[in-house]
Amino acid sequence: MGLAKTGLGILAIALVAGGAYYWLHQRAGQPQPALASVTPVRPAEGPAGTIPSAATEREAPLPASAPEPKKVTAVPELDPGMPLHSGEILDFTADVAKVSNVATLRLQVAERRNLAGKNAWHLQAFAHTQNPLRMVFELDDQFDSYSDPSTLTSLQYEMHLNERGQKVDSVQRMTSTGREPACGNASQTRVLPGTRDPLGMMQYLRHVDWSKTREVRGPVYDGHKLYDVRASLAGAGQSVTVPAGSYSADKVEIRVFDNGEEMKDAHFFVYFAHNEARTPILLEAEMPFASARVALRSTN
Repeated sequence: MGLAKTGLGILAIALVAGGAYYWLHQRAGQPQPALASVTPVRPAEGPAGTIPSAATEREAPLPASAPEPKKVTAVPELDPGMPLHSGEILDFTADVAKVSNVATLRLQVAERRNLAGKNAWHLQAFAHTQNPLRMVFELDDQFDSYSDPSTLTSLQYEMHLNERGQKVDSVQRMTSTGREPACGNASQTRVLPGTRDPLGMMQYLRHVDWSKTREVRGPVYDGHKLYDVRASLAGAGQSVTVPAGSYSADKVEIRVFDNGEEMKDAHFFVYFAHNEARTPILLEAEMPFASARVALRSTN
């Protein structure tokens, strides 16, 4: 079971279950899906153990026959887009089976910034295993999403994985046309129009009016495969208690389809609080080998 298996990437659950570990060790042996074309991951640059800065971009050298690209220097006008809050930090604790606090997850809305001439929200997630799980599965992972401010479709998705001493850095520039160049250490990834990554999809679902919307569906690329993800209201006004407090929340069911077939081996729910921020407060998963509960611990 891995990050790819969750589709939406209910991120902490996938990481706790060893999802990024799956990506590290099995990606090379898996055929690429028909809907996404991914250039192989390039090794991290710089001294061993360093993660390239997401804020730094370099131009990849072009073949001698290629025309010189036009420089983009102007900052585009701001698009009001989705009402995200720059600087928001959500800290979660994860329980798997009957073991409490086996991992921590931080979701962060870092900033609005210019990415290759386009406005983007910079979204981040950080995951760490805790003892006793850490004694057998040490994991310290970082994910970065650069998403369109109006639709939260993915412009660039990064995975900086550090598991059991093995490190992999993947920086993928999304394109539905093949005309958007990949700069620096990024690889170009062909996806369907409207594709979101897991972080962008999570933020998008926060702002759906579930009293008026029956279902939200769209392609989601998890860094390995492209899935069709469908979200629908499973219950309104649910009473939920997590370490951060007690809330009234909408319970949203997540269904994942791979090549038209629903994936039956896992079941996911996300709870969004009835507050102004529509805060995700609880993530639940039922998987063949265990159940997982990722609960909000604090907000900033």
